[in-house]
Amino acid sequence: MSNIIIAVDAMGGDNAPFEIVKGCVRASNENKNIKILLVGREKDVCQELDKYTYDKSKIEIINAEEVISTDEIPTSAIKNKKNSSMVVGLNLVKSGEASAFISAGNTGALLTGAVTIIKRIKGVERPALGTLMPMENGRSALLIDAGANVDAKPSFLVQFAKMGSIYMENVLGIKNPTVGLINIGAEKEKGNSLTKEAYELLEQADINFAGNIEARDLFLGKVDIMVCDAFVGNVILKFAEGFVKSIMRIIKTELLSGILSKIGALLSVGAFKKLKNHFDYSKVGGAPFIGLSGLVVKAHGNSAENDIVGAVNQCIKFIENDIVNKIQEKI
Repeated sequence: MSNIIIAVDAMGGDNAPFEIVKGCVRASNENKNIKILLVGREKDVCQELDKYTYDKSKIEIINAEEVISTDEIPTSAIKNKKNSSMVVGLNLVKSGEASAFISAGNTGALLTGAVTIIKRIKGVERPALGTLMPMENGRSALLIDAGANVDAKPSFLVQFAKMGSIYMENVLGIKNPTVGLINIGAEKEKGNSLTKEAYELLEQADINFAGNIEARDLFLGKVDIMVCDAFVGNVILKFAEGFVKSIMRIIKTELLSGILSKIGALLSVGAFKKLKNHFDYSKVGGAPFIGLSGLVVKAHGNSAENDIVGAVNQCIKFIENDIVNKIQEKI
């Protein structure tokens, strides 16, 4: 098998470039058939790479002197910063020099750049951000849209369901995955005009539609794909991340509050490690923009080494399973 070439925004995110470079080096060392193009300020990237031992034929620096910050207006940033690490990276995918691009930078700018530079698959109304969420039953479910389209039409949600079904079947190997529409009630007539109309369309679509799913059931693993607009999806995603962190801090505080609690903590340390591992988002690494004619993955803004390794691994699965062409055929 020939090398999969993955471009990575070395300057995007809170921990750039040090954690980004560190993650890329590890991913390169762990995967034989990949090559990583680190896009960013050459001097800064070189300074980080000098800290590590790696196969120099598998990592190449692509110089890009400009950086798009998190507070910049997406359209203006993409238009005016042609030599930014984000725009240069996206153009590498457009030209075919890379099969994927990963960035932990400005989400709005990344989506804007992806749509204008790489463009959508023909027939796709809007690309969607899909992220895997850990379920109580040990499996993962896809939340889509998790951040790309705050204002959505019912037809968008139907396409999200179709694209999500292709992703889950081919990347996670789930045959005929079930689709749930996130709503305020399980009954068909519940919800606002968006969810009511989307429900009617989803019933008629060529997918395994299981009806509405309420927020309290999201982590029970009742469905494989959870469909919503990006406003709802992003609130769920960030609430889940914050809630898990808060619960872990509360547990830690309580377990260290007294002698008996500390003894109990020592006896339960294995179980708590498993719990923490169950909700470890760094394994997923990032969320792909599904529906583009090339692969773009949005890594978390505070991504560290593990997150970048996870994002690279996700790109490999996406590319090996030819998801872009399969979505194109379906849509």
